[in-house]
Amino acid sequence: MAEPERKTRWTRRAAIAGGGLAVVGGGALLASRKSDHGGAHDRYFAGLSAALRKAGIAHPVLVIDQARLDRNIAAAHSTLAPSRLALRVVVKSLPATGLIDHVARGMATNRFMVFNGAMLGIMAARPDADLLLGKPLPEAEFAGFVDKVGAEAAGRIQWLIDTPARLGQYAAIAAARAMVLRANMEIDVGLHRGGFADAASLSGAIDIARTLPNVTVSGLMGYDAHVSKMSDPDDAYAQSQTRYRAAIGVLREKLAVDPATLTLNGAGSPTYARHAQGTAANEVSVGSAFVKPADFDLPSLARHAPASFIATPVIKAGGMELPGNEWLSGPLTFMDPNAARAFFIYGGHWLATPVSPPGLQFSDLYGRSSNQEMLTGSTSVALKPDDHVFFRPNQSEAVFLQFGDIILFDGETITGTWPTFAPSA
Repeated sequence: MAEPERKTRWTRRAAIAGGGLAVVGGGALLASRKSDHGGAHDRYFAGLSAALRKAGIAHPVLVIDQARLDRNIAAAHSTLAPSRLALRVVVKSLPATGLIDHVARGMATNRFMVFNGAMLGIMAARPDADLLLGKPLPEAEFAGFVDKVGAEAAGRIQWLIDTPARLGQYAAIAAARAMVLRANMEIDVGLHRGGFADAASLSGAIDIARTLPNVTVSGLMGYDAHVSKMSDPDDAYAQSQTRYRAAIGVLREKLAVDPATLTLNGAGSPTYARHAQGTAANEVSVGSAFVKPADFDLPSLARHAPASFIATPVIKAGGMELPGNEWLSGPLTFMDPNAARAFFIYGGHWLATPVSPPGLQFSDLYGRSSNQEMLTGSTSVALKPDDHVFFRPNQSEAVFLQFGDIILFDGETITGTWPTFAPSA
């Protein structure tokens, strides 16, 4: 009888232990369950949706809030005013003539940074524009552009030179066309994306430039986008400035000119405020900060407000069902209430983040679509067909050219449009 009693005792213990594990497991399951993040449009997005409806806009559009844009212009102006640094508008980040002109007027500047031949052609038509390339163009594109606009117009542009080989290519093309090449030397201040890596390599390139009768060195360009991403941004910025000052020393020695009379370009939206507190440069480039896409939610841009949004209508709305695995919809919804409903929107697959109504998310299981993208939300999201969903672009240059004319919103009504440039890389 002893043996059966022992087995009974162990069976009871196993049952108790198993029950305990089930309770613990169930508790862990419940603990990993997501909370409901859904809701309705806040007052701002409800107002923007109403304005779009009133204007009869029922397709995907890129919207710029003019009041917020002006707020960002004012923030940049007040940030830079004590330093008296000049501002160069980054064209690729604001690819619409109306937008560029609005920012340029607000910042009282005629300086522009351009990154491709298509946009360069548009900007070069402005006789008073001070143009600096933000990246070197391939040899053939450089030659084609000079042939298209002529030696005089091309000679007003500062062309970015990153290697002695590029300098030789451009100089030969310019000489064959009786053009003066204004060479702005790209320096590596820590980003390691190219350019002259140290004072010695820059010195050698300037020595070459001085032997070429049709070449003048117009200044330096040092981009420091890496700074805000470093574990110690202050140290990274200090190191980049040390590199920049060394390059300026080379200009002073080799050219026997006051470097302050040259273009000493630096910064970018993430770092322009640091430069305003002290820099070796005499101008900063800023573009995205004026419209503040989601990738620019940085402490250095805390004074700037998101001013650009994608608005698109809902085409279909219903319960979430996974094709071929419909049975999974229940467990998935239990674990994540924000997957309970499915909303198929007009268009999609943009480099953008859904922001309103709250709680919308992409589905990794369902996948992405540029035709009728599916977003999921909880039962707290009461969207129906023709209602608007709003996104924030993650970037501006990669997104703004995908929607046709930019829609302008003044905080209450749709006031007009700004035509964008033709799509270009």
